[in-house]
Amino acid sequence: MGGMRLHRLPRPFLAALVLLAAVAAGTGAAVARAPAAIRPAKIAPVPSPLSVPPVLEQAAQRLEAAAKPARKRTPNRTAKRTAQPEMQTVEPVAPRSRGDAADDPALVKADVLENGIALPPLDSPAEVRAIIEAGNAIARTPYKWGGGHGRWQDTGYDCSGSVSFALASAGLLSGPLASGPLMSWGLPGKGRWITVWSNPGHVFMEVAGVRFDTGGTHVTGSRWQATMRSTAGFVARHPAGL
Repeated sequence: MGGMRLHRLPRPFLAALVLLAAVAAGTGAAVARAPAAIRPAKIAPVPSPLSVPPVLEQAAQRLEAAAKPARKRTPNRTAKRTAQPEMQTVEPVAPRSRGDAADDPALVKADVLENGIALPPLDSPAEVRAIIEAGNAIARTPYKWGGGHGRWQDTGYDCSGSVSFALASAGLLSGPLASGPLMSWGLPGKGRWITVWSNPGHVFMEVAGVRFDTGGTHVTGSRWQATMRSTAGFVARHPAGL
């Protein structure tokens, strides 16, 4: 009977085909199962201390000039000569202590100007000046829930984002914190220069006698306020040495 004869392929050739098919299938499965790379969420680097705006320099010069005692002008007359000049005893002047600075508000208390920025005291530490300068940079930005927590340079800031930005600019905080965690930040109690007032729902800061608070934007449009608010229900914390 006539018919087609099936030609059998050699065994080595069949084994090679099976091996190639297995390799191709395994590679495809490996490619399909490979998970995408997961990148951890990172926040931008901590903002560096900002340069002092020119208006602050001018205001500081005015305060410094006002703090210096005015010199009395003596009339340009020739003094009469005496046979024996009278000896005057000069008493040594005691060095100015930190306690004496409390008598001069320009040295220890910040000033809130009409344009909504704060002027650091002349005797304030570098951290206090850095906080005030950073606060000035965002003082009039709008309130934005969650602002300042995903990135430092944001279009708006909430209460904890504002405080975190200012503290981080002075090197006192490595990342943004919400109002709850700020209740245990630093040391307990009020500080000499800086006090963070926090509770589970809100946080504001007192810096050199003035208030940095998002609630102030409803009053003057700026986070800086010359007046304090009630601290009932808030926990006071402060950085070491400040």
